[in-house]
Amino acid sequence: MRGFTYIELMVTLAIMAVLAMMAVPSAHYEIQREKEQALREALMQIRQGIDNYKHASDVGRIQKDIDATGYPPSLGVLVQGVPDQTTPDHRMLYFMRRIPADPLFPDSKADPASTWGLRSYASPPDAPAEGDDVFDIYSRSTQTGLNGVPYKDW
Repeated sequence: MRGFTYIELMVTLAIMAVLAMMAVPSAHYEIQREKEQALREALMQIRQGIDNYKHASDVGRIQKDIDATGYPPSLGVLVQGVPDQTTPDHRMLYFMRRIPADPLFPDSKADPASTWGLRSYASPPDAPAEGDDVFDIYSRSTQTGLNGVPYKDW
């Protein structure tokens, strides 16, 4: 059995180093893709909860003021529930089991509802602002996704 020469060993190590350097960016992109998928899912879940609340309001299952938009006053109400006006005993209507946190928010211990930016019905789409209701949510991240779109615009 013949041993490796110094040159063969150095070439082998160089090839391994190049392969390892190629794997590091790939792993970084994989982590970013996972966070982006988690962001998509969280946005979809919360927006579905908001839409379901609005629908229940529109069909009279939720009591609202005459000048109210019918959107939830906060994200918390989607989990806490509201009395169903169409049942004799006013059973509670729940729209979500929990509010998922923004996966791009830097503090993983923060209250999940506080990790999102909120847009009220009265605010314009290009300048979202909080108000009397929650019409939509967005990520507070200043980063841009792999698709070139800032996360706040997803």
